[in-house]
Amino acid sequence: MELKGIRVKGVLMDEKAIGLAIDRMALEIKARHEESSDLLLIGIKTRGVPIASRLADKISRSLGMRVTVGTFDISFYRDDLSLIWEKPIVKGHDFPDDITGKSLVIVDDVLYTGRTIIAAIDEILDMGRPDKVELAVLVDRGHREFPLCPDYCGLKVETTRREIIKVQLKEVDDRDEVLILEREE
Repeated sequence: MELKGIRVKGVLMDEKAIGLAIDRMALEIKARHEESSDLLLIGIKTRGVPIASRLADKISRSLGMRVTVGTFDISFYRDDLSLIWEKPIVKGHDFPDDITGKSLVIVDDVLYTGRTIIAAIDEILDMGRPDKVELAVLVDRGHREFPLCPDYCGLKVETTRREIIKVQLKEVDDRDEVLILEREE
């Protein structure tokens, strides 16, 4: 993959590593929520949605309970590539309006500055008072601008601000892999 001014540094996760990470995260979520009948996984579009669906499928099969998956559509501005807006804008959601008393897990592919997650939490708090809100990410790359960290994480990697983490998933990209890219000077 060659984009003008960007080069591939390497593969951080292949299909097998992504599968193992999702399996582990599902087990961790299941362990914390075995007593809960109101678990809602909210995937942030685009790649957080298939991750949330994969997690829900694994949790549902092992718990024998239905796990609801919802979506957040937050204006996608890739703050690791360029800053278009200071604050992400929530453009809509698709999950039950009554979230009061539910346990929510926000699911995203990459955690970077935290601005997208803060926008999601703001929207959730405007909708009701959930019992608990947690965060699951496939990759945590550091450089947070807000005091938050994931409750469930597939891979933590130290990056520079010139580096970019690119997650590709079969449901969106026809392949499962996580690449580390670097902007050339």
